[in-house]
Amino acid sequence: MSTHASYWQISPRMPAAETLNPVESTLAIALFAAFADGDRCEPERARIERLAAELGWDDLSAISRRILMGKLSLGGAVAGLGKPDERHSAYELARAICEVDGILSSDEGAFLEELRSLLGIDWETSRALDEEVDSLALSPLLPATLDSPPPLPGAPDQSGMILRYAILNGALELLPETLATMAIVPLQMKMVYRIGKAHGAELDRASIKEFLATAGLGLGSQMLEGFARKWVGGLGKKMGGKKAGKIANQLTGSAFSFASTWAIGHLAENYFEGGRRFGAAEVKAVYEPLLAKAKELHARYLPEIQQQAQSLNPATVLEYVRGGREV
Repeated sequence: MSTHASYWQISPRMPAAETLNPVESTLAIALFAAFADGDRCEPERARIERLAAELGWDDLSAISRRILMGKLSLGGAVAGLGKPDERHSAYELARAICEVDGILSSDEGAFLEELRSLLGIDWETSRALDEEVDSLALSPLLPATLDSPPPLPGAPDQSGMILRYAILNGALELLPETLATMAIVPLQMKMVYRIGKAHGAELDRASIKEFLATAGLGLGSQMLEGFARKWVGGLGKKMGGKKAGKIANQLTGSAFSFASTWAIGHLAENYFEGGRRFGAAEVKAVYEPLLAKAKELHARYLPEIQQQAQSLNPATVLEYVRGGREV
């Protein structure tokens, strides 16, 4: 076992400072998953801090610090989940975060094995959960069923395609299924791939991940953000009290996914039109105004987003991700 994997080899006897509630436990497990590959960089931590502030969920920041300081074990996080559906959802979320870049490292595999054992999930159940997540996270960027757009001279206009992806991802946030939330980041990656392809760039998952990271968008924390909004909004409302914080409703999640997808798409278009010569500072300088504009656009396109949500179900979501249905 590697050094990183050893770090995550948790002893169930390690005490937790306090018993977490189901919402806190789920988010703690998600944080463990986001850090499982050894990537505990400042941008990821900063994004988690911003998410906690937006949700009014101070405990998210506190949990993150406890994990990074070694004061909260994975065993302590798991202890807050009593019901089988809570444990299954937490495992599914953790696997989705680990696989968000289309690769499952040995460290992440060791972490998921330890998590499965602590959650008491049998192999047959975990295999079914794994297959559901894998069908989204490991789908090809551009399946053979979807014609690859040829490189075009000049700067092809991708605005229509970007808007369609933004509307689709905004609609996914209006659905109750966790499967829908898992699909958002893979669809964003496919969008970036298609934009790059139209400009003659051959991209893989690693290069797309690097591009998004330059804009301060870690894939793990972005996946965590979508789930955090849904989990805190769902379980937090049931629990009530101060812990629920300023709960983000479905429309807030929809606005976030629409805006981030629209901004990422136009950032990619600018990036490839500029010959991929943007530095990190330039990328961030372009992305932030795009994101602000996209947030204003959400209200204009909300009727179309709601209409698309009515046509979606788990089967159609899978078709979009796998390429059987074109965005």
